[in-house]
Amino acid sequence: MRRKSQNNDTTGGQRGVLHRIKSYRLIRNLLIGFIVASVINLLFSSLFYTPKMFRLADERRELEMRYEVLQNRIRSSQRKIDEIRHRDNLVYRPLFSSDTLSIEGIYTPYAEQKYAHLQGNDFSPMITSVWKEMDQLARSLYLESKSLDELQILSKDKEKFSTAIPAIWPIDRSLLRNKIGAFGYRMHPKLHRWKFHKGVDMAGRVGDPIFATGDGVVESVILSRARTGYGTQVVINHGFGYKTRYAHLNKSHVQRGDSIKRGQLIADLGNTGISTAPHLHYEVIYRNSPVNPINYFDKNMSAEAYKSLMNQIQEETYEAE
Repeated sequence: MRRKSQNNDTTGGQRGVLHRIKSYRLIRNLLIGFIVASVINLLFSSLFYTPKMFRLADERRELEMRYEVLQNRIRSSQRKIDEIRHRDNLVYRPLFSSDTLSIEGIYTPYAEQKYAHLQGNDFSPMITSVWKEMDQLARSLYLESKSLDELQILSKDKEKFSTAIPAIWPIDRSLLRNKIGAFGYRMHPKLHRWKFHKGVDMAGRVGDPIFATGDGVVESVILSRARTGYGTQVVINHGFGYKTRYAHLNKSHVQRGDSIKRGQLIADLGNTGISTAPHLHYEVIYRNSPVNPINYFDKNMSAEAYKSLMNQIQEETYEAE
């Protein structure tokens, strides 16, 4: 009886082992089947497009096409603005004898950090490029808008503008002595290095009359006999962004706030300030930046007279500031 019971236990144990083995085999086969199916799916996805992949590819192509169309429109708009800017500088502004409008930093690209949020995906280079072109377009539009606003004001005040522009010589040309000291960079006589000269120097004799080159209001008068800086000087504000400075004077005949007419006597030539010989230092300032006064002398002079003027200009040094 005991042996029979033992045989039954042995048979039951064997059945349990066989059951577990079958379960393990089933699980193994399922795992193998899953792995095989995953590998096949991966290979299929790599070698063949699924419907989802086809849809994603179509959406990508459509997005790229839209960005390309947008980029072409931006570039077309930029070309049109450039054409307007060209006419502005070469047609409209010369009619009003006005310098080209310049806004500091308008052509300086934004820092790359501005576009950092656009990074991190396959479309980043394309999106960043479009954003940069849109930013430049916006800046160009702003510049030209400001320029046209200014031209609109000039067109309304053309008569007043024509008398305000510093367009005559500030000194009797027959009284000039030696050459005219040129505008721009030149070798400093004491520092022995290149330094920017903001105006032109016109040598003469102490007491020679100095005339206002355009209508305006005296902005400042500095009376100084010290051997520093510009010495005695007069600054006239002509409006429309223009000012003129007359420096190294011997005497001023005007006061701050006086209304001035073109050709009016305003001062006497002198040798004050840091000056090596009697002369007039004359500046034309447009929008707080010095511009070459020679470009404003005798707008209607002949080609021969202009050539003679250019020959008269050289790197003369009458001052050492």
